Amino acid sequence: MKTRRGKVRTGETETRLVHAQLGRAAARIFAANERMNQMIIEGLDPAAWNAKPPGKGRSIAAIFTHVHNVRTKWVRLTAPHLKVPRQLQRAHCTPKQARAGLAESASCCAEMLAEALGGEGRARKFVRDGWARPWPVGPEMLCYMISHEAHHRGQVLMLAHQMGFPLPKEVMYGIWNWEKLWKECGAPGGPGDDS
Repeated sequence: MKTRRGKVRTGETETRLVHAQLGRAAARIFAANERMNQMIIEGLDPAAWNAKPPGKGRSIAAIFTHVHNVRTKWVRLTAPHLKVPRQLQRAHCTPKQARAGLAESASCCAEMLAEALGGEGRARKFVRDGWARPWPVGPEMLCYMISHEAHHRGQVLMLAHQMGFPLPKEVMYGIWNWEKLWKECGAPGGPGDDS
């Protein structure tokens, strides 16, 4: 394959470019994922934060602190060379503290993903937990991370509704506006635009 300047790219150079693009895309995808969490907390009625959920489930505060704390574990076990954010205490965590903690852990996870999927990082294995078998780094790592958080976002939305604190429609529809989220997270043209 020739570049614009007429030089022939080696397979190795092309592979590095693909990995770099994948790493950048993974970081932006995770940033959009985090933007959804932030939108939900911003739109949540403050009374819902520590409200007792039906049954024996976690409160909304406990769910968001869990999401943050799991991220810190992923970073600590997968990319220990990165600065691991402090864990949040669910019994005392405020929405403001959760938003700050989640922003910090999301940034760390995005850096970990960019390095791991970009092919230049020190992370070679994704370690979900001490009991889980490590996976080679790759798109499956990103899929697992997003799936974990989407599950818990669904719990939060359901709990808020069940407890009488439904989120505003702007938030409910806004978390599905990927073009807007994508642009807010650094991709000027949205999905597919790698400029």
